[in-house]
Formats: sequence, structure tokens, C-alpha cells
Amino acid sequence: MPQIVRFTEEHLKLLPQPEQPIDVIGRLAVRFDGAQWHHAEELLATPCQHTYPDDDYDPRDYLNSDDRAAFLALEDGMRIGSVRVYRRWNRNAFIEDIKVDRVWRGRGVGTQLMDAALAWGRAQGLYGAALETQDWNLKACRFYIKYGFELGSVDTRLYDAFEQTRGEQALFFYLLPRRAD
Repeated sequence: MPQIVRFTEEHLKLLPQPEQPIDVIGRLAVRFDGAQWHHAEELLATPCQHTYPDDDYDPRDYLNSDDRAAFLALEDGMRIGSVRVYRRWNRNAFIEDIKVDRVWRGRGVGTQLMDAALAWGRAQGLYGAALETQDWNLKACRFYIKYGFELGSVDTRLYDAFEQTRGEQALFFYLLPRRAD
């Protein structure tokens, strides 16, 4: 089982983690009934792959910070996954990015990384956690829902400025304490 470690200066050469293809098998179709969100899976007849451009960020921003952290999944000293998280204004730990190398997907590494990010949020005294993904990233949606996240909002215009992503829906998931209502 991989070792999960907090990102430190000795790991600078391991981030940023290059993007790898994502299997696109369908989309999470969502609707709001005025009180709650509902969703259903729409599977593609012919799955395909999508690769994001590499992230443009400075890994040093995650060193010695009270407002953000990064964690790595290491196997024999090699990075096989990472998660970046930061403190948002609304006291949520926002999962900025979580990725697992293709050959390690489906083997619990994502869960271990999410556990580390959420433990960081709890240690910071944060209220809950949030993240965003696209409607077409069905495997990620399945992972977040299985983990316990709930759909909280949809933004149909977030990606409109980019021709490649125009029409995609941004799905915002939350992992919050249960309300008493």
C-alpha cells in the first residue's frame, strides 16, 4: 500500500504531476427540483479519453502554509498520486486537485489521498470540504459520491470562455456535517 506524505521541500521535484488521460465513459446528468439535487448516469456508447493541459501552479506555494497543503502518494519513492487542498473563505477545505496515476486508479490511492486532505481540513478547524469536477468526468463523480460527497450546485457557464470546454457543466460537491433541518 502506498505511503501518503505531506508535501515538503524534499518532494519539490515530484510536483507538478503531469496530466494523464481520463477515461470518459459518460456523464452525470443532474437536475434540481427546487429543494434538492438529483442525478443519473448517462453512459456513452463509445467511451473515449480526455487529457487536461498540465496545471500551471508553483508547488512552493504549498510549503509551510497554514492555508494550503499538498499530499503525495508514494510507492518505492515514486509519486503515484497527489492532492492539493486549501482553506476557503467559507471554512471549507477545497480540494483543488486530486490525481492518481492510471495504473494505480481503482486501488484505494484516491481514498487515501482524500483522507489526508480532509484530515488536514479538520486539523485546521474547517467546517467541511468542497470540490469541483465536470459532468463528463463520470468516474470522478462516482468516486466523490461513494466517498460521501453530495452535489451542492451546478455552474453551466464556468467553462464558456474556452472553446474546448464550452457546454460542460461544473459540478460542485460538498462533504459537510449533517444539518438538523
